[in-house]
Amino acid sequence: MSQKIMELVEKASMKADVPHFEIGDTVDVHTKILEGNKERIQIFSGVVIARSGSGTREMFTVRRIVAGEGVERKFPVHSPKIEKIEVKRRSVVRRAKLYFLRERSGKAVRLKERRM
Repeated sequence: MSQKIMELVEKASMKADVPHFEIGDTVDVHTKILEGNKERIQIFSGVVIARSGSGTREMFTVRRIVAGEGVERKFPVHSPKIEKIEVKRRSVVRRAKLYFLRERSGKAVRLKERRM
């Protein structure tokens, strides 16, 4: 009974237009940022190294290199703060989590592109 109620509540807050993206894809995440009373969109682009959860609690982690330093950010897939997710490049991966990229730098971070 309570499980069905939870599903109904979650269904109302889920986005319908979430694009299909997988681990290893390079994505641009357009995020709404509030600065004072103004709202603007900031783009965070990088490689999806992990996905976790399900339903409204689904999260994904994006990693990028900024000024030689690795930066990771976790985003909820169904967050109202996320304007859109654009898939820029698809890559061939054989792992569910790409945490091994944290220890790598330079050309070793590159992933082989998936041809469609």
